Amino acid sequence: MPLPSLGRLSSRTNLKAAASSGRHRGAAKPADDGVVEDTELTSYLAALAPENDLESTGSGKRFGEAQVYQLRMSLVASQQLKDIAAERQISPQALAQEWILERLNWEGQASSAQDQRQQAGVSDLTDEFHFPADAFDAPAVARH
Repeated sequence: MPLPSLGRLSSRTNLKAAASSGRHRGAAKPADDGVVEDTELTSYLAALAPENDLESTGSGKRFGEAQVYQLRMSLVASQQLKDIAAERQISPQALAQEWILERLNWEGQASSAQDQRQQAGVSDLTDEFHFPADAFDAPAVARH
């Protein structure tokens, strides 16, 4: 059997020719008309597949209904994030995500507390104190 040429273009051409000539061990065989579809495998794969076409990060990893955000930070802030993440032995991305989710949770709790105060009629700017109506009618008693 003749050896393929070592040149760049001719070696690709020779490899393609050898693969398509049928002399290759893994050459495709003609399709058998009597092949039966494996319905269990098909239904299993269909169950694993998402219902709709979800977005992708571009790297092939699906993130479902999640949203990807890109953050631009100063070099000082970025280094501080990296240092704190290294101390905690997690990635800077995981630490930033943890902090953002904690803050959103805190904001949500503060917002719901504010809504409850407004529904109760309490002002946001001051604390309201209620005194009995007759508490200031009597003259002040001097202490000696």
